[in-house]
Amino acid sequence: MRHNKSGRRLGRTTSHRIAMFRNMVTSLLNHERIITTDSKAKEIRSVAEKMITLGKRGDLHAHRQAAAYIREKSVVTKLFTTIAPRYKERSGGYTRIIKISQRLGDSAQMSVIELVEES
Repeated sequence: MRHNKSGRRLGRTTSHRIAMFRNMVTSLLNHERIITTDSKAKEIRSVAEKMITLGKRGDLHAHRQAAAYIREKSVVTKLFTTIAPRYKERSGGYTRIIKISQRLGDSAQMSVIELVEES
């Protein structure tokens, strides 16, 4: 039984899944939008929003926590200097998921996950 077990396994081992999420969150914060499957987009949304919340906090401990998860030092710098100040007044919901067409090979539902533009 799966009582109180949240999250999707996505057909991967735990270490593979964590590494994939780290890579995808790094790419999302670097490029500000990526195309992936719907399931993966829903899973990385929570991780990406936690990273942006760390960026909004802005202290040294938050910087080290983000650097421990995000793969590239330049992306950590971008998170704290450009992305986090953009959402200073926003209390959550930094990303949006837009469903697009199905993938040709296996008919998987594809989605675009992107950072919400603050105007």
